[in-house]
Amino acid sequence: MSDFSGVIQQLQNQKTAIESQLQRVNAAVAALKGIGKTATGRMSSRRVMSASARRRIAAAQKTRWAKWRAMKKRAA
Repeated sequence: MSDFSGVIQQLQNQKTAIESQLQRVNAAVAALKGIGKTATGRMSSRRVMSASARRRIAAAQKTRWAKWRAMKKRAA
């Protein structure tokens, strides 16, 4: 029976070592998940565009659509 107690002790030691490694891996994963997020939890890669820039882009797109419609009308 004494042989089994040694084996059991070794297995318990391995279990403890594996559990500590797993805790470190979980901590690393949690740290990597937090990279790039702001305090609200959203990704910080969202770009902020000024109102004047949005107006310029909208005007340019309207001009492109007007040109496309005019060409379509001429072709018909």
